[in-house]
Amino acid sequence: MLHQAALGSVPRSIDDPLRTHRANVDGFIQMLVAARDAKVNRFVYASSSSVYGDEPTLPKVEDRLGKVLSPYAASKLIDEHYAATFERVYGLSCIGLRYFNVFGPRQDPAGAYAAVVPRWLARLARGERCEIFGDGTTSRDFCYVANAVQANVLAATAAQTTNTVVNVSVGGRTSLNALYEMLRERVSKSRPAAKALAPDYKPFRDGDIKDSQADIDRAVTKLGYAPTHDIARGLDETVAYALKAAS
Repeated sequence: MLHQAALGSVPRSIDDPLRTHRANVDGFIQMLVAARDAKVNRFVYASSSSVYGDEPTLPKVEDRLGKVLSPYAASKLIDEHYAATFERVYGLSCIGLRYFNVFGPRQDPAGAYAAVVPRWLARLARGERCEIFGDGTTSRDFCYVANAVQANVLAATAAQTTNTVVNVSVGGRTSLNALYEMLRERVSKSRPAAKALAPDYKPFRDGDIKDSQADIDRAVTKLGYAPTHDIARGLDETVAYALKAAS
């Protein structure tokens, strides 16, 4: 049984913590209860790299957490505690996937809480400037969706049944400035006007983590995880799909 929590935005959780809690905690425990009652063999759920909070060590290792920085992060950490409790009390096999900045084709670029890759891609394709919060040195471990899909399938079918959480990404680190350059370069091949667009720098946002990078050793060892796409290959496929769909 796979469960993906419904509300996945740090800024949105800061604006509306009650809605975040209802979706990510109340909704999560209802799914756990339903899984227990249905006697499912495995419960795979979406956690988040945001649970690492202010822990400064890179790369992020599953057992080393800091103080969470947003209601969204708090809700995901609560989910992990509930999953561990259901395994201990009811014997429900649970595996949590701490996703790191998943991107890929068909992501919605609209709305105030859209993820950075589809939002910037859409704006560059339209010839509009992109906002970067902070000075652009903030870094993330961007994970192409094919890697995340692989991790989900492995988590649902792997022989390991002990309650655990694993990082899901590629183990790399890309600054927002570098991401912007990679996107602009790819978009400008078919939209030449994008080449001249400079980013619009804004103040750093509350609740955001400065730097993030995954240690994927546990996912490799326990699940047999082997990511197929680094950020460059993932952006190649994402940009190609988006520009073709928009033409």
